[in-house]
Amino acid sequence: MNQIERFLLMLRAQNKSAHTLDNYQRDLIHFVVFYLQFGHNQAWCADELMSDPQPIDWALVDVGLIKAYVMASVQSGLGARTLARHLSALRSFFQFLIAQGEVQTNPARLVKAPKQPKPLPKSLDIDQTKQLLDQPVETWQGIRNQAIFELLYSAGLRVSELVSLDLSPGLDGLAAGTVQVIGKGKKMRLALVGAKAQQALKAWLAIRSEKLKADEKAVFINQRGGRLSVRSIQMQLDQRAQQAGLVTKMSPHRLRHACATHVLESSGDLRAVQELLGHANLSTTQIYTQLDMQHLAQVYDQTHPRARKTNT
Repeated sequence: MNQIERFLLMLRAQNKSAHTLDNYQRDLIHFVVFYLQFGHNQAWCADELMSDPQPIDWALVDVGLIKAYVMASVQSGLGARTLARHLSALRSFFQFLIAQGEVQTNPARLVKAPKQPKPLPKSLDIDQTKQLLDQPVETWQGIRNQAIFELLYSAGLRVSELVSLDLSPGLDGLAAGTVQVIGKGKKMRLALVGAKAQQALKAWLAIRSEKLKADEKAVFINQRGGRLSVRSIQMQLDQRAQQAGLVTKMSPHRLRHACATHVLESSGDLRAVQELLGHANLSTTQIYTQLDMQHLAQVYDQTHPRARKTNT
């Protein structure tokens, strides 16, 4: 019985699932194939080694060899997530060998897996966004929610920025098409607000006092007159998505992504989107280029689907 078989036997005794055992075995055999083919010029395939594992001297495996394995795996097209799992299997296996007294060190612990690519932001296309926002509004909560959803999409706000928005100084510039928000790191920025969002906000402000609790500064309040919570906004957005017949899972952040995506698709101006979202680094914004200010206000007015004023 070789070392891999003894390692798997130990995992089985620890009640690891059959799926986990299969993964460990295949991942370790994948490394052994590399070791025999590239390290010792012996031609083996994984299927052969699965049925007839070959004993190797694991004490000869060093950091350089594992780095070469990582490089070869990347070049062969192995995904970052899968490679990270392979390295995790090697680390666990070497810890087993150390406990057995067969090796002195764990070289796999000194090798990092390549960074996994960030997932593409989940966005909504323009038709889906319009479907979500153009629903009938019949109650005071509906008027408030319309202003919330329009503002999230129009200004590309984080939901935390919207929840913390106060009447002053938050809405001091609303007539000029801006709101003042406090973003990450408590940095203040002016966010642009399109015509649709301005209209929705004015409609909400006209009735806000009816539900207001004394001295409450929050723009968006709940039925008790206090500041609305992030959780409440999520629940209201879920209900709106259901009302609109959208089967996709909704979140306030998807409206922020939709704002960025639609402006970028129309303008191609990554720097403008960076300013629009309040990103400190351009690299944070560059993920949107996978989705396909001059003056920022000009770009915004020309490209945001709900920024332009209508004659209605």
